[in-house]
Amino acid sequence: MKPVLAVVGPTGSGKTRLGIELALLLNGEIVSADSMQFYRGMEIGTATPTPEEQAQAAHHFVSFLEPDRDMAAGEYQRLARVRIADMQARGKTAVVVGGSGLYLRALMDGLFDGPPRDEAIRTRLREEALAHGNARLMARLREIDPDYAATLSSENDQVRIVRALEVCEASGSTLTALHRRHREALEPMPVLQVGIRMDRAVLYRRIDQRVDMMLEAGWVAETARLLEAGYGPHLDRLKALGYRELAAHLRGEQDLATAVAATKQHHRRYAKRQLTWFRADPRIHWVDWDPQEGPAVLVRQALGLWNGAVSGLSGSAATHHL
Repeated sequence: MKPVLAVVGPTGSGKTRLGIELALLLNGEIVSADSMQFYRGMEIGTATPTPEEQAQAAHHFVSFLEPDRDMAAGEYQRLARVRIADMQARGKTAVVVGGSGLYLRALMDGLFDGPPRDEAIRTRLREEALAHGNARLMARLREIDPDYAATLSSENDQVRIVRALEVCEASGSTLTALHRRHREALEPMPVLQVGIRMDRAVLYRRIDQRVDMMLEAGWVAETARLLEAGYGPHLDRLKALGYRELAAHLRGEQDLATAVAATKQHHRRYAKRQLTWFRADPRIHWVDWDPQEGPAVLVRQALGLWNGAVSGLSGSAATHHL
């Protein structure tokens, strides 16, 4: 595949604007890697690019699913790679923009979903965890698939522990082995990742201001429409940042000020987790940005990295990352 440019970073860091500016300069189209922006009717609370922004550069994987439709990272990887190949066949530069680390990793490095769910195995494992604790399942996973177990943050991650053990029972192979075979079969995709970095206090102020702007744009009413459409609080999408708090407000469980304060705090914590994820990837080229300098400074830095990477890319020695 031809080189792909990825703009990554925490929420509120300016990825959307940078991605559009780079797409305009590079004859590009944007591939969203924000898993919450996939869903219709959630444009305000997920900071989906506005119609005006989408008119500046073509956007893909934005507002194309109903809220109750799941899009696993492996499925996204397959669809996005097909879309990127189509763009490149038309002479376009693919500009991937987003902060959903798992989906970005799936797109660039490959991710295998594993065999279909086996509800009987899954139920039995959950019952075992309920009776004996997650630690017992985690100990078994460490014996069967120590490499995958090492990627889990704690034994409290029951969903992933159960899934890994389920896959082992259903397929006779570990998730680590299945992922390895899948990656080996995946066509390499040369990618330049540009990460936006700024002073933490500045980032947090931007996050708080953006939440205020979302509320002014009608976020409470958007949440009410989702609830009225039958998307209840049990739905994962309605558990997302802000929607959970605003839904609780609409149900009379807390006042708006409390909901807003919690929403801002949860967004700041999410940004911190994103930074932790991205900093663990040594392939990201970080650009430091002070928003007071204006976006042009950020665009120049990112464009310089891209031009340097592309000019230095050897077609006979293309690697996964630039």
